[in-house]
Amino acid sequence: MKLVILDRDGVINFDSDVYIKTPDEWKAIPGSTEAIARLSEAGYTVCIATNQAALERGLFNVDTLEAIHDKMRRSVESLGGRISGIFYCPHAPETNCDCRKPRPGLLLRISREFGVPLNDVPFIGDSQKDLDAAASAGARPMLVRTGHGRETEQMNNLPAGTAVFDDLASAAEALITRSER
Repeated sequence: MKLVILDRDGVINFDSDVYIKTPDEWKAIPGSTEAIARLSEAGYTVCIATNQAALERGLFNVDTLEAIHDKMRRSVESLGGRISGIFYCPHAPETNCDCRKPRPGLLLRISREFGVPLNDVPFIGDSQKDLDAAASAGARPMLVRTGHGRETEQMNNLPAGTAVFDDLASAAEALITRSER
């Protein structure tokens, strides 16, 4: 199985400093849903690993989060793609849980549920937390310059071997080209 893991906010959809709290606030970054569809068509199992501290903070509930994710899934499915799993951490940073990125808990859960070791599994994110989670889980960190990606790149603290791309579409293209070899 070819598995790819994506962060959500800043990678698939535009991020917000005040959280994405409703389906109406969820807006895809141009080319991102098409990139997921292309990955699906190329045989990748696409999963999402996302921190959602707004749940614990009471800014929305699980039903609203599911409605946001349903909008995202429908957007991808309308293009012939598929999101095979969405894994989220509902905790605020101060909870100090194992599932909140930069800790590897979400990625390890995906590995267990899909029965795929994470070595060489790409994890595409836009933040240092994403890259650190990938590195600590043994996955392959990939940074996109959307969302917080440009700032993350400029911090010059990328894990060894991190590939950098302008956006999810260009990262997906590189993965598809690599897998066709």
